[in-house]
Amino acid sequence: MVGTLVLLLVAQVAVAASSFDRHTEMIAMRDGVRLATDIYRPRIAVAAGDESMPVVLTRTPYGKRRESDVALARLLVGHGYIVAVQDTRGRYASEGAFSKYSALEATDGFDTIAWLAAMPGSNGRIGMWGTSYAAHTQADAAKLAPPALKALLINQGGMANAWDHAVRHGGAFEWGRELSWAFRQIPLETSDPVVKRHVEQQSVADWYAVQPFRPGLNPLSIAPEYEAYFLRELTESDYTEYWRGIGLNWSEYYAGTADAAMLHVGGWYDIFLRGTVQNYQSLSRLKRAPQRMLVGPWTHSGNARTFAGDVDFGEAAAVRDFGLDFHLRWFDRHLKQVDSPGGEAPVRVFLMGSGDGHRTAEGRLAHGGYWVESAAWPLEGVQPTAFYLHAGGALTMQSSVADASSTTFTFDPEHPVPTVGGNVSARLGDGAYDQRERPDRPGSRPPYLPLAARNDVLVFQTPPLEQEQIIAGEIEVVLFVSSTAVDTDFTAKLVDVYPPSADFPQGFAMNLSDALVRASYRNDRHRRALIEPGKVYRLRIRPFATANLFKRGHRIRLDISSSNFPRFDINPNTGEPLGRHGRNARADNTVFHDAARPSHVVLPLLPARPEAASPPR
Repeated sequence: MVGTLVLLLVAQVAVAASSFDRHTEMIAMRDGVRLATDIYRPRIAVAAGDESMPVVLTRTPYGKRRESDVALARLLVGHGYIVAVQDTRGRYASEGAFSKYSALEATDGFDTIAWLAAMPGSNGRIGMWGTSYAAHTQADAAKLAPPALKALLINQGGMANAWDHAVRHGGAFEWGRELSWAFRQIPLETSDPVVKRHVEQQSVADWYAVQPFRPGLNPLSIAPEYEAYFLRELTESDYTEYWRGIGLNWSEYYAGTADAAMLHVGGWYDIFLRGTVQNYQSLSRLKRAPQRMLVGPWTHSGNARTFAGDVDFGEAAAVRDFGLDFHLRWFDRHLKQVDSPGGEAPVRVFLMGSGDGHRTAEGRLAHGGYWVESAAWPLEGVQPTAFYLHAGGALTMQSSVADASSTTFTFDPEHPVPTVGGNVSARLGDGAYDQRERPDRPGSRPPYLPLAARNDVLVFQTPPLEQEQIIAGEIEVVLFVSSTAVDTDFTAKLVDVYPPSADFPQGFAMNLSDALVRASYRNDRHRRALIEPGKVYRLRIRPFATANLFKRGHRIRLDISSSNFPRFDINPNTGEPLGRHGRNARADNTVFHDAARPSHVVLPLLPARPEAASPPR
C-alpha cells in the first residue's frame, strides 16, 4: 500500500510539471440534446502502471470557460485527474432550452456521468464540484444514484426543499433573490441585443416595490423562459407536486441518493444554509459513505473572505485556498484513497464572537471567532433553553406570570421593514450589519434610524449579560399571535447587541439569523388556510442555525415584525391569491406574552467555550 502511494505521488509530481490538452465534446443526452463539455487531459500519462484516471466534473449555467472553473480544472488535471466542465442545458454552447431548477438537470447529470465513466482514459470513478447552481446540479445527479459517482464537494447549494428555503420560505417568496438572479443572468445569456439592452438599462431596485408582477407587464416578460419560472415560483404557494419535483427538492429523494462521500459546505449568512445542515444530517443517517459538514461565517460564495457584510471575523475565518488545494485534498482522499494525516471530524464550524469589537482599518466591526470540531451537529452538550418575551421588551429565562399581557403593532404593506443583511444572496447586502436603515437599502428612508426605532418592530432583549453565553445549533421562535387581517406575516430576528464604545459610540446591533412565517402557512402547513381575525394562534418560526458567542456586557435581542423587504414578498394582508393580489390593507398584529400564552425563543446554549480547532486547509 505504501509503495502504491509513493508511486502515485511521484506520478502526480510528474503530471503537475506537464501541460494539458482541452477539447470540447458534444455529449448526447437521452432525449438527443447535446451538451457542450470541455474535457481536460494531462499530456503526459500517469506513470503508475495504469493510464486510467478518475474524472472530476462540474455542470454550470455560468459558462464552462469561467476563470475560476478553468483554474481549478488546470490544477486537478496537473495532479492526475481528467476534468470535465459542462454548460448545462440551454446555456452558452449547449443545446436545448434552459429552465431554472429543471428536472432535466438530474437526468442530464446522470447521462453525463455515465458517458464520462465509459470514455477512454477514465477509471470509472467520478467526482463532482461546484458552488451555488453548480452545487444543485451535483445534488440533482446524486438523487438518481449513478453508479460511477463516488465523491461530491457541494459548496453552498443543494437545497433540501426549495419550498422551505431559498425560493420560498415559511409561505413567503424570496422576492429579492429570485428577481436579482434573473436580472443578472438574462444579459449574460441572451444573444439578442435588444433583450440585453432592455434588462441592462433598468435597475432591479426600481422593480422590487412593484408587487405582484403581472404576466407580460413586467421586465422579465422580454425573456419568456425567465418570466415563466419566476411567476410560477411566485404564485404556486402551496406545497404541490411542483415543489416535490426532483429539481427543487432533495428531502423527498434522500433514500435513493448515491452512497457517495459528500462534503456539505455552507455559510452562516448563506441562503442555502438550512439545506446544507439538513442534507448533512439526513444523509449521515442513511448512507455508509462519509458525510462531512463545514460551515464558516460566510455569505454566498464568500469562503475566501474574512468578513460578511460590515463584520470581520479574523484571518482564520477565510479558507484562502478553497478554490484550489482544498478541492484537491478532498478528491485525492475519496477518488484516489490518499489518506489525510490525522483524519478529520465529521463537523467543523466557525464559532463567531470572540473578538474585541474594535473598528478595523476597513471600517468593519471585529467580531472575531474560531473553528471548532464535533462528531455531530448540533454541537455536543447543547442545551435548548427558552428565553421568554415580557411586557416592556424584556427577554429572560423566566416565563411570565401575568394573567394578560400583549403588545400590538400596525403592519403597513406600503411601508415595510427594509432588509438589512441576513441570508439574502442577492444584491441586497447579505451578511452581518448594524440593524439600522441606510441609503443603499431599498425601503429605507431618511434620517436612517435604527430598525429598533420603528413602531412596527417589537424589540425584546436581555439585560447586559453578566457572563458570556454561547449558542451553537438550531433556533426556534414560538409566538402566540392574533391579527385584524385574514392573513399576515410574522418575522423573527436574533441580534447580538454590542454596547456603545469609542469605535462605535451608538453600539452595534449585529444580526445573526432571521426567518418569517406567513400565518396562512402556520407551523409548516402545506396548503394555505386563512386565519380568523382576532383569534389567537400559536406560530413556530425557524431561523437558520448559527453559532455565536455573546460576550459579557452584550445583550441577546429578538426583533419581531411583519415584513423583511425586499428579501421576502410583502403580504398584502387581504387574503387574495398570493402573487395575484390587487390591493394592500393595514393589519394590527398582536404578540401575547402572558402565563397562558408564553411567547419565547429557544436558543441552543453551550455550557462552556468549546476547544479551538485548526482552521480548515
